[in-house]
Amino acid sequence: MIRKTQHSISDVFTAANSWPWFPAFSLLLAATLWGIFWFPLRILAEYGLTGLWSSFFIYLGTTLVAVKMLWGRLGELTQAPLALFVIALASGWCNTAFILAMLDGNVVRVLLLFYLSPVWTVILGHFFLNEQFHPRSFVVMGLAMMGAVIMLWHADIGLPIPQSEPDWLALSSGMAFAVINVSVRKTQQVSVGVKTSIALLGAVLVSALLIMLTASPLGQPGWMTIVSALVFGMVVMALMTLSVQYGVTHMPVHRSAVILLFEVVVGAISAMILTDEVMTAREWLGGALVMVAAYLSAFIPNEAIVVQKQG
Repeated sequence: MIRKTQHSISDVFTAANSWPWFPAFSLLLAATLWGIFWFPLRILAEYGLTGLWSSFFIYLGTTLVAVKMLWGRLGELTQAPLALFVIALASGWCNTAFILAMLDGNVVRVLLLFYLSPVWTVILGHFFLNEQFHPRSFVVMGLAMMGAVIMLWHADIGLPIPQSEPDWLALSSGMAFAVINVSVRKTQQVSVGVKTSIALLGAVLVSALLIMLTASPLGQPGWMTIVSALVFGMVVMALMTLSVQYGVTHMPVHRSAVILLFEVVVGAISAMILTDEVMTAREWLGGALVMVAAYLSAFIPNEAIVVQKQG
């Protein structure tokens, strides 16, 4: 008799622990999916699902996946309750603020302000994870940030200093993303599945709370639009979140932050293919620098980059 065995998505990621390259691959997958996230978001907006409601229905679709991953592991919630609470709140604000900023703000400014997150990650990682850096880590980080600035800089929109509500949303979203990365890395005793489920549920709760506080109207989206948002959340958003959680859990935060900058490259290329936007030579140069930094960050041994503080 052949016994059938069912595996959850999180079990597949857990089994991949034996593959040393899998955390980097997981983060590159997440960055790729986030890089094209703007496209389905704009389609939903065209069909009447915008703002907080778009965030709510997308993350509501992840609820079944979150409950499935959390089921039978409720005991892990007591291992790091404060850190998990921080993950839930930070994830909720990060994702909701990012969606609002992308819908209402200048996309270039939103990306540039959000991708200051590696800076916040490095600072938080130093104070909360006791991570100190070998000089080569600063070279990698500098290369990535230089690439992002070269690629996204536009003289007509000025310096990346918050000047509007979408700007502040993007900046605060990047800060929240850094908090998530550090908190996920700090809770090594909690499984990736539990941390992912907490992050997804947090996004649902925060978006629902903001809808109630702002009395945001739903509008008139068709039922197919709502169903599409739910399915997108259940499949794509759940995979995106799990990929980030796994990669950050198994990699120093300064390395994961650099690899996730690959989203900038994917976003620019997807915009060029799916819209009338054209990438200039400057943008290709910046994208190449980001990719080189991501590659170097992924394959430099930990001991060559991070020196743990003693005591």
